[in-house]
Amino acid sequence: MFTYDLEVWENKKQKIQQKNEKLKADYLKNIKNWKKEKLKYEKDQEEGNKKILEKKAQYLNKDPDSILEYCDMVLANSEYPDYFPQEWFLDYQAKSKILLIDYSLPDKDCLPTVKKVKYVISTNKFTETHLSQTALNKLYDGLLYQIALRTIHELYEADVINSLDSVVFNGWVDSVDKATGQNTNGCIMSLQASKDEFLAIKLEKVNPKACFKRLKGVGSSKLHGLSPVAPIISIDREDRRFVSPYDVADSVDDSDNLAAMDWQYFENLIREIFEKEFVSSGGEVKITQASRDGGVDAIAFDPDPIRGGKIVIQAKRYTNVVGVSAVRDLYGTTVNEGATKGILVTTADYGPDAYKFAKGKPLTLLNGNNLLHLLEKHGHKAKIDLKEAKKIFAEQKK
Repeated sequence: MFTYDLEVWENKKQKIQQKNEKLKADYLKNIKNWKKEKLKYEKDQEEGNKKILEKKAQYLNKDPDSILEYCDMVLANSEYPDYFPQEWFLDYQAKSKILLIDYSLPDKDCLPTVKKVKYVISTNKFTETHLSQTALNKLYDGLLYQIALRTIHELYEADVINSLDSVVFNGWVDSVDKATGQNTNGCIMSLQASKDEFLAIKLEKVNPKACFKRLKGVGSSKLHGLSPVAPIISIDREDRRFVSPYDVADSVDDSDNLAAMDWQYFENLIREIFEKEFVSSGGEVKITQASRDGGVDAIAFDPDPIRGGKIVIQAKRYTNVVGVSAVRDLYGTTVNEGATKGILVTTADYGPDAYKFAKGKPLTLLNGNNLLHLLEKHGHKAKIDLKEAKKIFAEQKK
């Protein structure tokens, strides 16, 4: 009996020892993994802190890119309802210490309109009372004025190194044109405020609309009408895509076939002609880098306060009819660039779908005849022979 009990005890003891050995092995393995993860965590923390300190040093040294990143972070930490766009584009002019904001404002249709909810016992239902259109319009206008003032306030409040002397707020609304059903994007309010002037205002006591007007903000008296205005200052002209231009027009005569011209020469020719077109009003045209321009061949800046603004120009040296897809691309680029207008210039012509799509949109389509007329207007002559160009291109492919 003793021998049997001893054997049972030995078996139990062995199992317990095996279990303990396994627990010990698991423990040592977990400790090893924990130490490994701890070292990785500490290394990641060290590298992260190092990057933060580097960014902080760059910001304190007033590095323009760091200032932009810092301002972007300030706006990102500004809490708004989920149905607000919460999108913006920033540009910083280091020499003048001006920060430009193209800010996406909410459309009126996204605002909640429920004023009151009432439970009716007799029908066992809830009934809603909604804001009147007049009340909704007033609410919307007040909201936009407050967003503009709040955005500028947050940026100035966070500007601990005095990198901002002036902030320009351009409020853009992406909406649906009730007359056409088409998506539209327009700047409906623009405000420039210097730091000293703005910080002297007691925001908690002001009427937002009166304050906006006092700061000489530009916008319709009824913002809910979404009437477009020209931004006080447009997008930074020192776009990194811009490259040095060269003149072509003086070397072109009536023997030159524009449809067969080198495409870079053609783009520079278009820039040069439009520069002559805008120069009388103090405008400027810049050409962008080849193949890296996001669909933009040139950018015109027209300072005219009514019809001016940023204009996207695309040049298409085509020998075939330009289809609607190219016009759609131009419209998309115009919207994405925050431009007031898009111009498409081609050596050929446009199909009926292209003209139909452009109708009612801030787009201008110039065909080969329009281009020749524009050249002649500014004292230059050339020709467009599509058949000859097709023959030249076909021979080049052989």
